[in-house]
Order: sequence, then C-alpha cells, then structure tokens
Amino acid sequence: MPKELLIQVSPEQATQNAFLKEHVAKLLRTSVKEILHVNILKRSIDARQRSIKINLKLEVFFAGEPITEQKIDLPDYRDVSNAQEVIVVGAGPAGLFAALQLIELGLKPIVVERGKDVRGRRRDLKSINRDHIVNPDSNYCFGEGGAGTYSDGKLYTRSKKRGDVDRILKLLVAFGATPDILVEAHPHIGTNKLPKIIEDIREKIIECGGKVLFDTRVDDILVKNGKVQGIVTQNGDVIEADKIILATGHSARDIFELLHKRKIAIEAKPFALGVRAEHPQQLIDQIQYSCDYRGEFLPPAPYSIVKQVGGRGMYSFCMCPGGVIAPCATSPGEVVTNGWSPSKRDQVTANSGIVVELRLEDFKAFSKFGPLAGMEFQKSIEQRAFHLAGETQKVPAQRMVDFSQSRVSSDIPKTSYVPGTESVELGQVFPGFLTQIMREGFREFGQSMKGYFTNEAILHAPESRTSSPVRIPRDPETLEHIEIEGLYPCGEGAGYAGGIISAAIDGEKCAIKAAESIFRK
Repeated sequence: MPKELLIQVSPEQATQNAFLKEHVAKLLRTSVKEILHVNILKRSIDARQRSIKINLKLEVFFAGEPITEQKIDLPDYRDVSNAQEVIVVGAGPAGLFAALQLIELGLKPIVVERGKDVRGRRRDLKSINRDHIVNPDSNYCFGEGGAGTYSDGKLYTRSKKRGDVDRILKLLVAFGATPDILVEAHPHIGTNKLPKIIEDIREKIIECGGKVLFDTRVDDILVKNGKVQGIVTQNGDVIEADKIILATGHSARDIFELLHKRKIAIEAKPFALGVRAEHPQQLIDQIQYSCDYRGEFLPPAPYSIVKQVGGRGMYSFCMCPGGVIAPCATSPGEVVTNGWSPSKRDQVTANSGIVVELRLEDFKAFSKFGPLAGMEFQKSIEQRAFHLAGETQKVPAQRMVDFSQSRVSSDIPKTSYVPGTESVELGQVFPGFLTQIMREGFREFGQSMKGYFTNEAILHAPESRTSSPVRIPRDPETLEHIEIEGLYPCGEGAGYAGGIISAAIDGEKCAIKAAESIFRK
C-alpha cells in the first residue's frame, strides 16, 4: 500500500525528485532502493518565516508495489440529439458546466450566448484597448467563457464542498488544463490557456448533440401562468423550453432590467467596490518573501489582506501576480477595471482589486430604482470615472500616497492598463464615506505589509464588478425562482457564486435540479 506523508522542504528541493526520494527514505528509516516512486499530491508555500518552505503532501510507493496513477477521463457523455431541451442562458463557467451536466443526465442543452466565441472576442478586446470602442455584447465580460476566459483563471474557492471542487478541477484537466491544478493550493490556469479549454468544452457539447448559439442575446423571457415557456432573442426568434437555466453573469444589467420590468422578483444585494492597485511585482516579492530576489524556484508572490476600517471590511480582491489591468466596461460611457495574469505570471507588475464592502443603506440616493438601486449606484461611479478621465477608455489614476493625502499626482507612470490613465484626484470618483475608508485603509495596509504603502503603487478607478449588485431569489431546495416555475437563477449573476469554480459548481447543481424536475413528470 502506498503511504501518504507530509514534509516541508526548500523551494529548490521541492523540484528535485532524487532529493525527495532520499529525504523520504531518511524519514521512513529505509533504503532509497526501497522507494520506488514519490508522487506529489498537494503543494503550498509557507512564507511566514524568513526561510521560505514548501509544504508537500506526498504519496510514496515502495519497491514491489504497482504504481497507480490517477487517470482522468471525461464522463461518458451521451448523444442527446433527440432528448428534451433545456435552455442555458450564458456561456460562462456556470452555463457551460450546466450544459455538460445536462448532457451527462441525458438532456439536450441549448446554450445561448450574447457574445462571440473566444476567437471572435479577441477583435473586440483589441478595439476596447486600442480604439476605446466598447461592444456591449462582446467584451471582457460577455462572450464565450464569460468574464473568466480573459481573467487570471483562478481556480480556488471558499466552498466547503471539496468533492464538488475536485470534480470541476478534474473536468478541466480532462479538457486540457495542466494536472498541476490538482496539486497546487491556489491553482490557476492563465488567460492564455483558458480559451482553448473553453473551445474544447463547446465542441464536446456540440458533438453530443447540444447547441451553442453565439451572437444571441435574450430580449425577453416567455412566462405563462407562472411557468417559463421559452425566450425571445434580439432578432425576434422564439426558442421554446419549459426549463431555463439563467447564467448571465454579474454584468448583464439588461437581464436585471428585463426581470424587473416583467415583475419577476429580484432584490438588491450588497457588493464591494473600490480601486485596482498596481505595484512592481519585484516589490511585492520583496515584501512577501523578505528577500531582494525571489530566485527561480519561487513563483511571483501573491498577497491577501483584510482590514476593518471605519466598521467596514476593506480587502484585496482577485489579486493577480505578474499580471495586467484590463478595461472591462460593458457599455459605452463607462470605465471599469479588472485584472488578469498569463499562465506563467511573468509580467513585471502585480495588481489587485482593493475594495470596501457596501451596504444596502449606501444605495438610498437610488431608492427610486427599487431592487436595481445597487446597480444604479455602481453605474453612477463608472460613468463619473468615464467623464473625469476624458470620456475614452482611459481610467482615473493616482499614486497611492497621493490619494491618501488628497493630492493630485503630478505624473502617472505608464502602467499595464493599455488604454491609458488620466491623473485625477480619486476622491472625485467615489462618495465621501468610501474615499475616507480607502484613504485610511491604505495606511493600515502599509503597516501590515511594510513597503506596500508607496507612491510606486498606482491606483486605477474603479474596480466595481466584484459581484452582482442583484440577487435573483430562488427556492433553496428546488433552486427554481421563488415565483416562476422552470426558471433556475444560476451563478454569479444571480448572486450564488463568486469565481470560476463556485460558478461551475452552481451550474451543475441547477442542471441536476432541472433534470430531477423533468424526470419526475
């Protein structure tokens, strides 16, 4: 029987199989010849002390034992060409994994996506970066794979359902992701690798008889006697089905407006909002690893920080080591920032959203919009930033210390944000209470991370799409909308997920519940 073992070694030693065998042999008081193979099950970094260590969970095989390696294959997906159809609105992680689960259960998914496929999206991303043109249906948030396709591709979640997480990770590996994501404590794929994986998932859906319709925006949801009957697209086409999984993402404002207009219950939801801070990656490495140069055996350092400031949480969000800041507006007349990293995380800058938790009472000035109050609050800040930065896709920017001292930065160095920056006192972008919390918070961040509070750090505003400003209420047991039979609010856009993995898990859960309802009849 193989034996599991926890060890701690240096970053260099963790890369040397021969050393690991010798080390394990010493710990087990046996000969190296008795150690047939050492397999790494889990890997994490311990940077709490000046001498950085790598934690390894190992599987040790002894001489004379067969080496059993985990083989990861795709499930036995069925041909569902003639099966009952279920509409899946949105081809982000929630929608795609819902579609795969439907196929596994013998149902035919009809995936409708307002944006383009991953290759087609690239032209629109170039347009927003170079020409400052925002396509409302194809951008960093909308299109095949959703916002996650052109993001850091983080694959960790606070979900306690580890079995579900492992299932999603194994499916991603089966579709082409590196098996390292099963090992790393904080796995990620990288925006350069995700598009091919997303394409392969789409091809599998089509190969099994499902449909994927791009450039297909939902303009109406057909409801009769409290039951869904289908959707109407922007071209007036009707697609009929009595089960709809609504997985439209956190930025599909037109869907929230449609539901409100159709008197389908939705509710305002708290979210977080702030800026995206960019530091030199070398500086973050020095802070986190307590060294001048991290060397070749350590990855670019991430950071995670949380403070209570003025009775509110202020924290890092979607931190991207060795990454860049991207323009993520979804409509003309607004600017929005987000971050992403390539798989190697080899850019010279590090960035993170630094955001403050909001409460429903913060949206009082927008109360006339009812459950859309938070969305309108969010929109007002994005539009104000657009005007202050010159009404292009440039963003308002300020050096960190200057911001905390209410001083306009005399110059802004070139940052990773391609459309460019405009020097603005960011107190003009945000409400006073939010500005004050961030000014105090950055000073406190600097006390916890010596060197973080510096004018080398450039703040880009706003980071506003942290999560959905709306929740679409659903029954906790059936996962159907509380009023509309056959409608399954799903993923980030409905307020039930926060990231690729949790969205994928929620997509599968909704697909299972939809299938249960169908097969009961």
